[in-house]
This record gives sequence, C-alpha cells and structure tokens, in this order.
Amino acid sequence: MGISEAGAGRLWAAVRRQGVLLSEALAVPETGEVPLARSSRAWVRLLPHVLGFAAAAALLPTGVVVLLNDYGLPGGLAGPLGAASAAPLLLAAARPLAAWYIVFCANVLTALALLVWADSLGDQAWPWPPPAIIGYLLLCLPLALRRPRRTTIAVWLVTVVAAVLLGLLSPGRSPGSNVLFVVLSGVVLLLGGAVRERSEAQHTTEVERARRTLLEERARIARELHDVVAHHMSVITVQADSAPYRIEGVPEAARAEFAAIAGTARQSLAEMRRLLGVLRSESSGGDPQLAPQPGLGELDALVESAVRAGVAARLTVSGVPGAAGEGGAAGESGELPQAVTLSAYRIVQEALANVVRHAPGAEAAVTVAVDADRGALRVEIVNGPASAPARPLEAHGTGHGLIGMRERTRLVGGTLDTGRTADGGFRVAAVLPLDGTTPGETA
Repeated sequence: MGISEAGAGRLWAAVRRQGVLLSEALAVPETGEVPLARSSRAWVRLLPHVLGFAAAAALLPTGVVVLLNDYGLPGGLAGPLGAASAAPLLLAAARPLAAWYIVFCANVLTALALLVWADSLGDQAWPWPPPAIIGYLLLCLPLALRRPRRTTIAVWLVTVVAAVLLGLLSPGRSPGSNVLFVVLSGVVLLLGGAVRERSEAQHTTEVERARRTLLEERARIARELHDVVAHHMSVITVQADSAPYRIEGVPEAARAEFAAIAGTARQSLAEMRRLLGVLRSESSGGDPQLAPQPGLGELDALVESAVRAGVAARLTVSGVPGAAGEGGAAGESGELPQAVTLSAYRIVQEALANVVRHAPGAEAAVTVAVDADRGALRVEIVNGPASAPARPLEAHGTGHGLIGMRERTRLVGGTLDTGRTADGGFRVAAVLPLDGTTPGETA
C-alpha cells in the first residue's frame, strides 16, 4: 500500500518537528550542579574536577605522540589537534556540552587531516584514533549524567551521522573503528542517562515522602487540637445557655444574644466534628477519639518510660503550676493554655523517642520552665552520646520527629532550635509563648 500525500506530509512534519527539537536540545544553555557538588566533604566535591584533569593530562601527550609517530601527521597539526581532543576534558564536570562541541569538531578535523596529510595510514584505525575514542567516551559519561535524554539522543545521532559520512569518504579504511566508536558511545550515553534518570526519580520520591510526612503530621496535630478546641467551645455553649438562669434581671435582648452565642458555638462544634471525620485515618473508621490529651502532668510517666528503655533521663520542672517533676507537684497544669502544654508534651515525647532510637544508653536531661519575663514556656531536652558503642535501634528514622516538633512549635507561635552538641550529643530547645500571639520562626 502506498502512502497518501497527506500521510507523507504529516510524516515529514513530524520528522521536521523532532529534528527541530533535537537541534534545540544541543543549543540549550548548560545549567544544574556539578556531580557531587552537595557533598559535605571537600575532597568529594573536587573529585569530578580531579578526574577530568587526570584524563586530560593522560590523553593529551598520548594523543599527540600517537598522531606524530603512528600516523605520521606533521607536528604543526598533531599538537593542536591532539590538544583540542583532550584538553576540553577539563570542562567535562562543569560544562560537558561545551566540551563535547570542541572534542567532536577536533575529532572530525583529525580524521580529515589524517586522510589528507598522513604519510600512510596502513593498518592504523581510521577515522578515530584510539586516544580520540577513549577521550570521547570519557566525555560522554558526564554529558549523559548532566544533560536530559533529548540532548544525549541528539549527541549520539550527530556522532552516527559523522561516522557514516567519514566512512563514505574512504570505505576501505578500517571500518571497525567506526563501528566501535558508534556502539561504545551509544552504550556509555545510555548507561549514563539511566543513572541520571534513576537519581532524579529517587530525588522526586524523597521530596514526595517529605511532603507526605509533613501533611500527615499536620493532620495528626489537627486531630489532637480538636479535643482542646472542642472543650473550650463546649464551655462557651454551657455558659451562654445557663447565663439567663444564673444572672437575675437579664433583658430579653441579652437573652436572645446569649441564645445566638450558644447556637453559634454548637454549630461550630458540629463543623469541627465533620472536619475531624475528614482528618481521621481510615484505620480508625472515622470514630471519634475522645481520650484526654496529655499535658505537663504526664511528663513524669513519660520520662520513666524512657528510663525503662535504657535512657538515663531526668526531669526538672520549675515555675509550672501543678506539673510533675522536681519543683512541682503532680497534677493538672490547667493554668497554662492546653495547646501549649500539649505541644510541650509532644516535643519532649519525640525528643526522648529519638534518644532511644539513635543514642541508646545515653544520658538525657529534660527541663521545662515558665519564663515569666518572656511570657513563655521553655522546653529543653539535651542528651549526650551513647554510653557505649552500640548499633542504633534505627539507622534511618521516619522523619516525623523533627517535622512534628517544628509544626507544633509553629502552631503556637514559638521558636525551635535543634542541633548537635560539642560532646556528640543532641539538643532540642523550644520557646512556646503562653499568650499565643508572639510570632515565631523555626530554626
């Protein structure tokens, strides 16, 4: 069956469009980071540049000598062409596409020069001398690691076209060099592209995992705060409903106002319950969780559980009415905002859990105090290194701990500071405003 004119036109348009895209891929400015640029070690960051320098230093004199001795190319041509084929490897880590332009043109000019000026090629490889093949392959690897797939395809197609055209100029001269050059360059570009795409996929997965962890932690905080806010809304409802009966001589307008307040509060409670149903996990079946939320009164039991897990933890509480620990009596911390005490409890809980997971057997000091001058609750958890060399219970955490601390601190407008201590331990310090109006920033 023949192809109609319309079909041929569409096919030609598609070919032209792909050709334009491939040509544009070779003209896109180079951006992005040098491989290993984010490493914390200086020698690792310098490694790509060192490898490029080593490759250029090894291939430059080798290429010049091969062109002079093995191919008989005049020194006035062998020197510049050998240098142009190897020196751009210095740019391979930072500007691989620019280096490819120089090396590719130098290799094509070298093939033409050998065909014209060489005394006798004999059995020597042509059109690509062995040093040129090695340098080209070494350049293809960083090019595939840095550039998108379309660019690597365009580079390989240009390589194939150049090899075919040079082969047509002298069909009887070493066809094996051409085949080897094309096949090996395609394999290196393919492997490098596969490594790059796999790395990009892993990065995308990590970003999505961090985003999902953050959303899960925020939903968990919202579920817990539901009980806190619901308690206050219930108090408002009861007070508004009972005010006309507790206060004598309340005018009718005030009675109506109290009734409106109670109705609004009940409506808000209903909306909150619907919102909570959305936030509940599927495993809970949507049933309301009515267990009371913990506060500073449960810190003593929390620290004792950490001690049973092998952490030498101690608790110091000062200035907190009714809290457990040294400086306070066990009881309810009702005089402090419940959102603040819940956040403080969860921060201590996450910090001690991290000590158990990552520094088993370490000593930990938990300090909770009211800073009257700043009108804030200060929470600090400091742990030392593990008491003995031991494998952590978890080599890689879930990422919820620090994220949860930051979210809970931001919720009440506080500040959070975390980091390693000089002795190899870890410190978590939070300042939680008691009025909830001081804006905070997480460190």
